[in-house]
This record gives sequence, structure tokens and C-alpha cells, in this order.
Amino acid sequence: MCRMCAVNLFRVFPPSYRENDDDDNEPVFDPAWPHLQIVYDLLHKFITSPCLDAKISKKYLNHGFILRLLDLFDSEDPRERECLKTVLHRLYGKFMVHRPFIRKSMSNIFYRFVFETEKHGGIAELLEVFGSIVSGFALPLKEEHKMFLWRVLIPLHKAKSLGSYFQQLTYCVAQYVDKEPKLGSVVVKGLLKFWPVTNSQKEVMFIGEVEEVVEGMSVVEFRKVMVPLFLRVACCVNSCHFQVSERALFLWNNDQIVNLVAHNRECSLLWRRMLRITGTNPC
Repeated sequence: MCRMCAVNLFRVFPPSYRENDDDDNEPVFDPAWPHLQIVYDLLHKFITSPCLDAKISKKYLNHGFILRLLDLFDSEDPRERECLKTVLHRLYGKFMVHRPFIRKSMSNIFYRFVFETEKHGGIAELLEVFGSIVSGFALPLKEEHKMFLWRVLIPLHKAKSLGSYFQQLTYCVAQYVDKEPKLGSVVVKGLLKFWPVTNSQKEVMFIGEVEEVVEGMSVVEFRKVMVPLFLRVACCVNSCHFQVSERALFLWNNDQIVNLVAHNRECSLLWRRMLRITGTNPC
């Protein structure tokens, strides 16, 4: 079964000249999909079969098989990526022995994307799988899992094609903060580090994510980032792009943020001072 799936599924994709950040890209549908779909269905049924002994089958569904399966996430056909997402999720759930290797291999794909190529068709799908993995992490979080947050997930914010996987990325980050609220300050510092000062569309997305993270922060954690955070927010309020300015001002509609500021008098004074400098009336 594994050999049949490998022969029919594993292949090298031709070079892609499409831009990841081009919203006008039409999906590419592989003409061989009717054949591929049958093989994916068989593979899925094979992995999820209650008769499958994980101890025996791990010899065939091995690291080499998993690596080539992960390579297929770069397919331009969204139907194939959707099937791969389901298969990978089932593999991760059934084969505990392969879990560290799967996480490491996914990390390598993200590393290459962020620091080398910025070209990959399946980042959103891989992040969606990883989001479900994070939700299953035991507490307290292991150091290797925290390393993934600040070495992989936070740097993913700097890619030009952020919009194509932003929803999945923010879900992963939110899962981390929900599990360990102290990581909120780490996330905010990371977002400030990669803040897209020349891209107004990404700035609006960043402000939204910052708001979501800050909502779950304690007063103590908020104090760690309040000065650099509100310096950046004040710059956003003074932005020439009205959507950035408007989104930054909307932060004051959030009761939790207002409450955090109220518990930090120096933050309130800093905010009012910055608004006076930028010529904006404080609330």
C-alpha cells in the first residue's frame, strides 16, 4: 500500500513563477487530480483503519515517506493541499513515534520559506495542521515548543505574502498565549520587531493581532511591553494612511485595553503625551 501511494503521489513539481503575495492568482487545478484523489482516499483509509498496527506500519510510513509527503504541500492545486492536510493530521495523531520528526520537518519548511525563498504554496495548510498540534500540547509547555513560537511563528510575520496565511498564523499564536499567558509579552515584542512600517495593509493586520494578544495579558505582563507598544501605536495614530490611524484609535473601544492602561498611570501619561505630540485629541 505504501509503495503504491509513493509511486502515484510522490513527484517533482515544475518551477512556479507565481507570486505568493499576488491576490489575483487563480487556483491551478492538476488535470491528474481524479487519479490522485483516489490514491489520497486510499491512503487516508489505510492510516485511519483500526486494523492498522502503528508499531508495524511505522517501518513503511517512515521518515522518508513523511518528508516526501510534506514536499507535496507545495502543490498549486488547493484540492491536493486540502487532502494532504487531512492525511498529515491523521499521521500525527496515530504515530506518536513520528511526532517530533514531523514537527521538526515542518519547522524546516517554515525556515526555508522565511529566510530563503519566500515561495511555498502550502504555508496556510501547514499552519492549520500545526494549530491543531499546538492545541494538544501539554502544560507546562516544553522549551522546544516555545522555541518554535519565537524562531518560526513570529518571523513568519515578516514575509510579503503574510495575508495568504495570516488567519492560520494568528490562530497558532493565540493558542500559545491561551496555554501560557506569560508568552503574550514575548509575542508583542516580536511583532514590534517585525512591524511593517512601509506596508499599511500589513500594519492594520498587526494592530489587530496586537489587540487580540493584549486582551489576554495580565497587568504585570503588560507593563513589560507598554512603553514600546504605545510608542508604536502613537505612530500608527499619526499615520498618513487613514485605515492605519483609524484602526489604532479603535483600540480604545476595547475595555480590556482601557483597563490595562488605567492600572498603569505612567502608560496613560505616556499615551497622552504622544497624542499631544502627534496633534491628536486624547479620548
